[in-house]
Amino acid sequence: MPKPKRPEGSFRPDALLDYQADAVVSRILASGSRGSVTVFCFDAGQGLDEHSAPFEALIHVLEGEAEVTLEGNPHRLGAGDALLMRPFQPHCVQAVKRFKMLLSLWRE
Repeated sequence: MPKPKRPEGSFRPDALLDYQADAVVSRILASGSRGSVTVFCFDAGQGLDEHSAPFEALIHVLEGEAEVTLEGNPHRLGAGDALLMRPFQPHCVQAVKRFKMLLSLWRE
C-alpha cells in the first residue's frame, strides 16, 4: 500500500475534509510502523463503536462537539479540546454535533 500523500507546506487539518451526510470520513496524513496521523470528519449522530488499539492515542477536536467514552466514562469534547488514551484502552466516539478531529497514534 503506498504511503499517503502529505500536504505540502503549512495547512489547516480541518480544511482537508468536508462533511458527508450520515457518514464518517477520514484522510490519513502520515503512517508508518510506529503510528499514524489521521483527520476524521463525523456527521451529527455518527460514531465509532467501542474498540481499542495497540497504540498511545491523542484525539484533538478541531471543530464541533463529540462525546468520547473511555472505559465507560463519557468525556464531552469541543473545539480545541484533546484527550489522551493508553494502548488497548476501550473507547467509542459519538458526534454530538458535526465534528472534525485529528487522531495521532504512536508506539513507544
